[in-house]
Amino acid sequence: MKTLFGVAMRKAAELTRRENVLEATQAIQRALSGRGPAQAADDEQRPKNPRLSAVAEPESPVLPRNAAAILASAALATESVVNAWERLRQPDPSSVDLRVKQPAPARKAPAAPDRAAFVARAFASEAGARDYKLFVPSHAGGKRPLIVMLHGCTQDPDDFAMGTGMNLLAEERGFVVAYPKQSKRANQTGCWNWFNAGDQIRDAGEPGIIAGMTRSIMAEFDIDPKRIYVAGLSAGGAMAAIMSATYPELYGAAGIHSGLPYRSATDASSAFAAMRGHTSPLANAQRASHRHSPKGRVRTIVFHGDSDPTVHPSNAEMIVAGARAGLTGATEQTHRGRSAGGRAYARTVIADATGAPHVEYWAIEGLGHAWSGGSLAGSYTDPKGPDASREMLRFFLEKPAKRRISPQAGARLAEKPMPNDVEPV
Repeated sequence: MKTLFGVAMRKAAELTRRENVLEATQAIQRALSGRGPAQAADDEQRPKNPRLSAVAEPESPVLPRNAAAILASAALATESVVNAWERLRQPDPSSVDLRVKQPAPARKAPAAPDRAAFVARAFASEAGARDYKLFVPSHAGGKRPLIVMLHGCTQDPDDFAMGTGMNLLAEERGFVVAYPKQSKRANQTGCWNWFNAGDQIRDAGEPGIIAGMTRSIMAEFDIDPKRIYVAGLSAGGAMAAIMSATYPELYGAAGIHSGLPYRSATDASSAFAAMRGHTSPLANAQRASHRHSPKGRVRTIVFHGDSDPTVHPSNAEMIVAGARAGLTGATEQTHRGRSAGGRAYARTVIADATGAPHVEYWAIEGLGHAWSGGSLAGSYTDPKGPDASREMLRFFLEKPAKRRISPQAGARLAEKPMPNDVEPV
């Protein structure tokens, strides 16, 4: 049974989508005060003090310059609150999100191991400026890999690091991790603006900032230029897809968790359509043109839950289609399994003609909008699923196994340059 609070909040979310900020605000205020539609109607009939109403009830709100970004993220956050409220009212305890049921602990930065560092820094360029956190492991010597981790809406670097456990893996394997932080001035709820046309192009907007930050870290910490990767969750996953599309020479692979494909939206309204799995003909045409470009084929690993209520799983399928576009002689294999936490999954690996894995897709049963295998110390995590952090790291860092070929096949290849990952028998 739907509660008055839930109905009011859903109405506020719908009003937000229509960019009616004033009515949405009033609906939220009524919900928090416990007044239903009937009481609100009575309030409208009561005489009002003209001196007060002239101040408290302006005819139209004054929208900030980045109104579209704020409206999109506000509606998403509103719906998350509604969904959490409704889950709390379910009689089955297993359906309750413990992160909502229990008081949220005070957020703090994850502790760094001895001789390792997790520090706050800032970056600025012509494209713009952002703060970020940087994890540098205690391992010394040699060129190290770098992974750029892009958080989701309402998250920050500390939260994302805690939830994904990536710093622990970085210390274990000896790589550097950067966590760019979205500015509240750019987006009120901390979402990367993946749906803004100006933030989907090279050398401008947020892609320009993130790429510039990546290059700055490369130069300072002697990063291996062949082992730089980008990954993200939700809005961060969508931005990771943008980064791999706009800077294919910079990032060796991309990890996209519960995200959306490149050029899936150009404004707030098309963003909501894309999140529901509906894309415009223009977006489809833009993606099709990108698939035919050699720049659009960065190695990609994708994670998505089939019960994701926020970003429809069809987005994962479109990401996979774009990542495999242009591969000749591709082969595909699917393995089904179950995680230690009990979640069933289908893992599909798409390899190129040499047998090197180019795309990997994990479709996870029962997983919602959360980082699979993550820690409850962070938000938007599901400990029951397969370990997305460790699997992404494996995909990023492990060299594809060389495929051994027969002498006959070797003779046929003699007239062509042999791929680096093919070893003759």
